[in-house]
Amino acid sequence: MPHSTATSSELNVPALRPGGYHEMLRVAYPLILSMGTFTAMQFTDRVFLAHYSAVSIQAALPAGILSFTMICFFHALAGYSGTFVAQYHGAGQPEGCVRATAQGIWLSLCSWPLIAALIPVGLWLMRISGHAPAVLREEYPFFTILMATGVVVPLGTAIGGFFTGQGRMRPNVISCVAGCLLNVVLDYALIFGHWGFPRLGIVGAAIATAIAGCVPPAAQFVLFLRDPLVRRMGWRNALVLDWPLMKRMVRYGAPAGGHLLVDIGSFTVFVLMTGRLEPLSFAASNIGFSINSVAFMPLLAISIAASIVVGQHQGRGDSDSAARAGWTALMIGWVYMFAAGASFLLFPGGYYRLFQSQEASYTVEQLVRAGKPMMLMMAIWGMFDTVNIVLSGALKGAGDTRFVMVYMLILGWLVWLPGEWLIFHRQAGIIPAWIWLTVYVLILAVGFWWRWQSGRWQKVDMIGRGEMPLPPNRTGAEGLVVVD
Repeated sequence: MPHSTATSSELNVPALRPGGYHEMLRVAYPLILSMGTFTAMQFTDRVFLAHYSAVSIQAALPAGILSFTMICFFHALAGYSGTFVAQYHGAGQPEGCVRATAQGIWLSLCSWPLIAALIPVGLWLMRISGHAPAVLREEYPFFTILMATGVVVPLGTAIGGFFTGQGRMRPNVISCVAGCLLNVVLDYALIFGHWGFPRLGIVGAAIATAIAGCVPPAAQFVLFLRDPLVRRMGWRNALVLDWPLMKRMVRYGAPAGGHLLVDIGSFTVFVLMTGRLEPLSFAASNIGFSINSVAFMPLLAISIAASIVVGQHQGRGDSDSAARAGWTALMIGWVYMFAAGASFLLFPGGYYRLFQSQEASYTVEQLVRAGKPMMLMMAIWGMFDTVNIVLSGALKGAGDTRFVMVYMLILGWLVWLPGEWLIFHRQAGIIPAWIWLTVYVLILAVGFWWRWQSGRWQKVDMIGRGEMPLPPNRTGAEGLVVVD
């Protein structure tokens, strides 16, 4: 039978729309799988700690969030190399993908001593937060261990960006799944003292996280060096410092890091404020945020996918497809969040009972009653926060990082936190504090929606497309993404 040369149009097969659902889901589903594994690990970790000690679960969330707050700027700055990879890939500049990744690796390594230097600052912040002495004794070692090994966070993001920026998801999925599974096993062994290991409680959880966190960047780095393009360039040339590119990356990546810092930082301050509440309200709020953070992991995967696809189309100079990709990602995020929010409303008691400790000073019924209003607000704000998470990722993929940072800074630190301080100062309780948080998320969503639909981000030229000739479109109607 002769080989057919008929085109899709001759066969009346509709071409796939760049920026459409097919393209977005091809990128998003491996990321969702990877984040889903991480979500399961994190959820299991906190359930283990809740069953180990009521104090441990109270300490894990504030200390864990504070450690990530102090790492997140370096994480976003080094990880922004993945956005450069996406744009270079879209522009048909493969060597640019390698050079951008190398700069991200150097930025990660340079951040390690700075992260370690922030440990005393974090310990001081916990000390003045007003937490109970028993909680502080658990927070200190957990925070210190996570910070001391914190370089793996930006390093893994930087190296992983080489693959995700090109739409090659399999290496990251496999390495992240391996790390997460190892974390669950080590948590079980080190928290409770099984299989001959010592019973270390929250210290064991931190050690497990530190060890398992080394797996993804180590595996990704090996795969990066074995990549055909890197081998053709030679690892010495591939890893060389490129100062002009480094400066461009810092120019766009620093506001992205600033956005994450002011976002996570404001949330951390709020969590530290709740530490002065009586034990039941404090536990209900912490458990609510633990459930919320687990449920929102897939949304972060969709946000990363939006950043990748938008970046690729922007690198090619196709802003129309980039705009379509942002709206497509938002629709996917809404479908997911509607399902998650429905589970919050239908099964609030089931969620909270998973975290009940036998040593708690309150009953599980009291915990569920305190948590039900919070689950309702999580379901409401979730639909608006989907706009914030997904569209801020799309804007960062286009290089519009300065707006994202400044907008978050103004609303988070000049509007939301002062209101929360007033609520806690007047001892109004946790429910009014959560209501004000819901209002803040809604206002934030309005701004990100306006910015995306305005199209101002389309004028950003991250990689200097005007300074280099662009190759012809080599991917046709199927878009720019290549998935392993």
